[in-house]
Amino acid sequence: MVHADASNFASGLTKEETYQQVLLQAEGLFSDQRNWVCNLANAASLLWHAYKSLPFPSNQVNWAGFYTVDRSAPASRPQLILGPFQGKVACQTIAFNRGVCGAAATQLRTQLVPNVDAFPGHIACDGDTRSEIVVPILVDGGSDEGAAGEEKERKLVAIIDVDCAVQNGFDEVDKLWLEKLADLIGSSCDWD
Repeated sequence: MVHADASNFASGLTKEETYQQVLLQAEGLFSDQRNWVCNLANAASLLWHAYKSLPFPSNQVNWAGFYTVDRSAPASRPQLILGPFQGKVACQTIAFNRGVCGAAATQLRTQLVPNVDAFPGHIACDGDTRSEIVVPILVDGGSDEGAAGEEKERKLVAIIDVDCAVQNGFDEVDKLWLEKLADLIGSSCDWD
C-alpha cells in the first residue's frame, strides 16, 4: 500500500544515499502500477522531497518533473508536453530542438547545464532558474529482429527535467542517478 512516508528523507544523508532511497521507493511504488501518469507523479514527489532534504546546492531545486512526447503533435513538428511535476507552473509544450529539454529530446542524451544563461536557446519558463539537468527516458522501440549483436532501436517517451535556482546545481552524481531513475521509469510504465 502506498504511503506518504515514502516521501520522507532523513537529513544528513549523502546525495548518493538519497538517490538510492529515491530508486528504492520508486521501485516499490511502481511494483504493482504501470500507469505512466501515476508513476511520474509519484517520482516527481520523491525527487522534490529528496532535493529539499539535501544541503546546498541541491536544496535550491525549484522545479522537478517530467515532459512526455506529445503524441498528438504532427511528426513534422515533434514536441514535448508538460507532465507531472513539483514547483511553479511551467511551459506547456516544448518543441524538439528548443532549449535544454528540446536538446535532450533531439540528441537522446542527458543535458547537464551549469549555467542556463549560457545555453543557446534556453527557454526561461522560470526566471529564477540558473542551472538545469534534463535526462531522456527511452524505451525499446524496434522489433527483436535484426542482425546478431545489433542493438534494438530506442525511442523517447519522456524526459526528466530538474531546475535549480543557483548555478552549478547539478553534477555527475545527479547525472548518474537520474539516468538510473530514467531507466527504471522507462521499464516500469506502459507508454501506449
